[in-house]
Amino acid sequence: MLICSVHHCYLTLDVFGEKYLCREGCSFPIIDNIPRFVSSENYASSFGLQWNKYRTTQLDSFTGTSISKDRLTRLIGGSLDVLKGKKILEAGCGAGRFTEILLAAGAHVFAIDLSVAVKANYQNCIKYSNYFVCQADLCKIPLKPEYFDVVICIGVIQHTPDPEQTIISLCTQVAPGGLLVIDHYTYKNRYTSPTRRLLRTFLKRMPKTFSFQFCRMLTLLLWPLHRISWEYRRFLIVKKMRTMLCRFLSPVNDYHEVHPELGARLLKEWALLDTHDSLTDFYKHLRSSEDIDLYLRKNGMVDIEAVYVGNKVEARARKPPDRSLLLEI
Repeated sequence: MLICSVHHCYLTLDVFGEKYLCREGCSFPIIDNIPRFVSSENYASSFGLQWNKYRTTQLDSFTGTSISKDRLTRLIGGSLDVLKGKKILEAGCGAGRFTEILLAAGAHVFAIDLSVAVKANYQNCIKYSNYFVCQADLCKIPLKPEYFDVVICIGVIQHTPDPEQTIISLCTQVAPGGLLVIDHYTYKNRYTSPTRRLLRTFLKRMPKTFSFQFCRMLTLLLWPLHRISWEYRRFLIVKKMRTMLCRFLSPVNDYHEVHPELGARLLKEWALLDTHDSLTDFYKHLRSSEDIDLYLRKNGMVDIEAVYVGNKVEARARKPPDRSLLLEI
C-alpha cells in the first residue's frame, strides 16, 4: 500500500525488515517499528519534543475525561459510530489524543505526523490491530490517492508552510463520496497577543530544548497568578484583573474556564504544553471560514460546512461520489 513519494511506485520491505525500498533506488528506514519518510529535524521538531515528554497528558484514557472525544464528535458532525469499519487517514496525529478515539470507535487508522511524536503515538496506540503509523510530510503522503473513506486533520494545517497546498494534499486522499474533516486558526486567535508575538519571535531562533525549558519555567513562574485569579474570580476586581492577565499580559495558556474538569495538576500541564505550542510553532497561519470554504470548493469538495468555534474554523466537506460532478464545479 505504501508508495514512494518521489517516484510514486509501490514500496517493498527489505529482507531484514529494516527499511522500505523503491525500485528507483529510494530507501526509507524503519526506526522503533515506525517507517520514516522524512528527516526528524524539521519545522515541527518542537512538537515532537513535547509529545514524547508528555505522551499521555492529553489522552482521554489518561485524564478520565471526554474532552478529545467530544471535540472529535463535534468535528465529525454526529456520532462516532459512523467511523466503524472505515479507512481513516489521521494527518498530523501527534501523540494520539484523537488516534485512540478513532481506534476505539472501530476505524482502521493510518496515522501520520511530520515530527517524532509518532513514537509517542505508537506507544499509546500499538495495542490496536487496526492501526498503522509513519513519519511523513502531509504534502507528500506515501499513499495512492483517493484511498480513505475519511481524512481527518485537527490542529495542524495552520502550522504547515502552505495551508492551501496542505488542503490540496488532504483532498487528494479522500475517496469519492468520502469525508474530509479539518480545522484552522482564525483571525480571532488568542495566541497572537503582543506578548506572545514577542516571545515567539525570540524562541523560534533558539534551540528546541532551550525553548521548551524556557516555556516550562515561564509557566511555573506565572501559573500561581492564573490559579489565584481563578480561585477568587467571584470578586469583580479579581475577575477584571484575570481578564487582563489572560488576554494581554501573560503568554501562558489557561483552560480553567474551558476545562475545569481536568483539575489543578492537569490544567497546569496543559498550560505548559499549549504555551510551548503557541510560542514555538514555526508557522502560525490564520484563515477565515470564507477562505476555508473557497479552498475546499476549488478542490472539488461539496456539502461544505465551515463555522467558527472558539479561535478556530472547523470544516467538513465531501468529495462527490460521481467524478463527473468534479468537472462541473
